[in-house]
Amino acid sequence: MTQNVTFDDLKTVTDYEEEHFTEATRIPMWDPEVDDVLVCRQVRQETHDVKTFLFSAREPRVFRFYPGQHMTFELPVEGMIMRSYTISASAARPYRVEITVKRVPGGPGSNWLLDNMLPGKEVNVTGPAGEFTTDATQEEKLLFISAGSGITPMMSMTRTACDLAEPTDLHFIHAARTPADIIFRHELELLAAQNPAFKLSFTCSTTSGYNSWSGFEGRLSLQMLSLMSPDFKDRKILCCGPARFMEGVQNMLQESGFDMANYHEESFDFGAETAGTFEDQIAAPEISDQTYRVTFTKTGHVVECGPGMTILSAAREAGILPMASCQRGICGTCKSQLVSGETDMQHGGGIRKREIDQGKILICCTTPMSDIEVDL
Repeated sequence: MTQNVTFDDLKTVTDYEEEHFTEATRIPMWDPEVDDVLVCRQVRQETHDVKTFLFSAREPRVFRFYPGQHMTFELPVEGMIMRSYTISASAARPYRVEITVKRVPGGPGSNWLLDNMLPGKEVNVTGPAGEFTTDATQEEKLLFISAGSGITPMMSMTRTACDLAEPTDLHFIHAARTPADIIFRHELELLAAQNPAFKLSFTCSTTSGYNSWSGFEGRLSLQMLSLMSPDFKDRKILCCGPARFMEGVQNMLQESGFDMANYHEESFDFGAETAGTFEDQIAAPEISDQTYRVTFTKTGHVVECGPGMTILSAAREAGILPMASCQRGICGTCKSQLVSGETDMQHGGGIRKREIDQGKILICCTTPMSDIEVDL
């Protein structure tokens, strides 16, 4: 028995293909709602304590992400932990993603990757997601300032712009402990040599023993910044690095009279190990005057949760210190199981629809709408 295929049937197939496949290759797009496994294809040693991990999907997939976005990895440490790492690869090379990870003393996630991730190993992920991004091919003057592993989002933006052969007016300043600690140093120097509109500057805390060093030495200062980027006040500035470094950059720019409306920074360290800390919360909007009871089933703690209070805040008031990082529903680190009750979750992309359907919540951006039980 044959089946007649109508024009409408063909049109439906064509519409699906146009939505889910690239025009040139017909390779399916990576779908964060469905695809969740990456395979490590290569590991590169960048510095003595930094490695880059190159991943692709099990089957060919095209990754669509904005330079500066991140992915969240489920790592088999202490049962299972969630860690988010910025994609350091160019968004113009869509068949792979890369993360660049620095060893952190006492950091279980980063150290597990550096000690255990090898080509052929698989890892579950969510994303890409994140809001820290810009388009370096646009007609605007940009200044990237980074320190340590904070270079990764800037590297993705720079690689993307150079792959598209269109960095229009980009200055890049990076601070490191020593010349040997500069991640991507040789690649950045090559990109600067190939792209006249790309100006690169390095400064190192110490250069003792590096006789051929021709860059700056010492902590980034206003005088140094003026030499590296004389027209920095006319630029849009993106900054990423340790919290104290970014605080220092902010203070320096404010002292100079820079318009801080043109300053943007990565607001948290994706690799941070934050259990046991009490960061300031971004409170959810008040949705009710009602106080609800929150029961944490693993510990047996019961607390009252007031209007606008997130479950993460309630947990910390109870003395429970769950892993959390972004506190904006982006990274997925605080993902937990809702056992019972109604909640309101205002997330930023750190959780899949199917996980929500399974009762998962991000406790950093979820407020109770009734008495609830959470598997914590």
